[in-house]
Amino acid sequence: MSDAPVRYRNTVLYDRGGQKVVGDVLLHADGSWAPSKGDEDVLEDIDGSGRLITRSFQNWHTHLAMQLNARDFSDGFPLHRWLNEAIFPTESRITPDYVRMGSRCAAAEMIRTGSSFAADMYFYPSVTGEVLTDAGLRGLVGGPVSDAALPSHPDAASALEELDGLLAANNEDDLVQYAIATHSVYLCSEETLLRASELAERRNGRLHIHVSETRKEVADCHAKTGLYPVEYLDSIGFFQPGTVCAHASWVKKNEIRMLKKHEATAVHCPSSNMKLACGGTLSLPAYRDAGVDVRLGTDGAASSGNGLNMQAEARLASLVQRHDHWDSTLLPAVEAMDLATTGSRDWAVWNLDDVRMRPRGRSDNRHLANLIFNGADCMDLWVGGRALRRDGVTLTVDEAAVLDEIDVAVASYYEGVE
Repeated sequence: MSDAPVRYRNTVLYDRGGQKVVGDVLLHADGSWAPSKGDEDVLEDIDGSGRLITRSFQNWHTHLAMQLNARDFSDGFPLHRWLNEAIFPTESRITPDYVRMGSRCAAAEMIRTGSSFAADMYFYPSVTGEVLTDAGLRGLVGGPVSDAALPSHPDAASALEELDGLLAANNEDDLVQYAIATHSVYLCSEETLLRASELAERRNGRLHIHVSETRKEVADCHAKTGLYPVEYLDSIGFFQPGTVCAHASWVKKNEIRMLKKHEATAVHCPSSNMKLACGGTLSLPAYRDAGVDVRLGTDGAASSGNGLNMQAEARLASLVQRHDHWDSTLLPAVEAMDLATTGSRDWAVWNLDDVRMRPRGRSDNRHLANLIFNGADCMDLWVGGRALRRDGVTLTVDEAAVLDEIDVAVASYYEGVE
């Protein structure tokens, strides 16, 4: 892969904080950018006059292979029925081949919608890692750990043994890093949680866990332990720096302060919480007041808004925060974009000639508002200096082949199933 930059001429670029640049720019493989003088040696020289360049989206809570059973899968189920009647029985038959196909479908959707990173939690993590690497995408791929039998492992001990090997092979220069995805306080015993935490500490890995997603989870944990989920995890010494806490919706302010103390990352998943009617979403002002690192995620496609479109997730995050707090000033487009792209070292390039991106405003200042609240087609996606998508065509995943294989897989999976 060449270290030479890419030049976009006569374009518009936004970096974090709404920093706007107009003119000729160089995009470097290390994620930086610079004004172009026009005489540099470049990998490509591109007419950017109809393009908008932004940081690529980062999706911080996914179950990527769920793309295989997404869209109308169990639509309209309450959470307990969705888990026990739809998801768990379906996942009991998951194989590495199904995970590979589902993950390839997810990779194709990520690239098409301008995402370059996913923090995943699903079975057969090495398969997902291979798919993301082949597609040129970044990932924090967590292998699930649970006291319930997994399709990939008979018990938590064997799941942790596999993860020990994957974590030992982590290389900071690799696109994909591996993590330990303890499912939740209700599917993991204290012993399992502590073994996972000890492994994360020993291998310098990250933990990923569903936390306080529903009132029932919170009430059950309190009834069993006398503590709420974050309090309980804190009391047993579970947290390691960088622990990814998905949802983190039904929490008290003292629990938010605990997450800050442990340098944890909370992931706002508004479409998932709303679709499954969990009754609450992460309260962004409270987390901001405490200084907690907050990211944005779609959750799995079978549970969330039926996909991995982070632009749509950023829009919904802005709307639900304003709605829940009766405050129309919360999460304007610039901040929603920052929330959805936190940590990104890569670039997405959008079509300014898309009707959804017009008008541009009297001062040519509506780019981000149009993108977040209306959407646009992703034309190019650059990850580490490599083009994963150019001129509206995905280069690293064969979309037509993906569509064929998932249709065949779903038909085969449900053959003879009533």
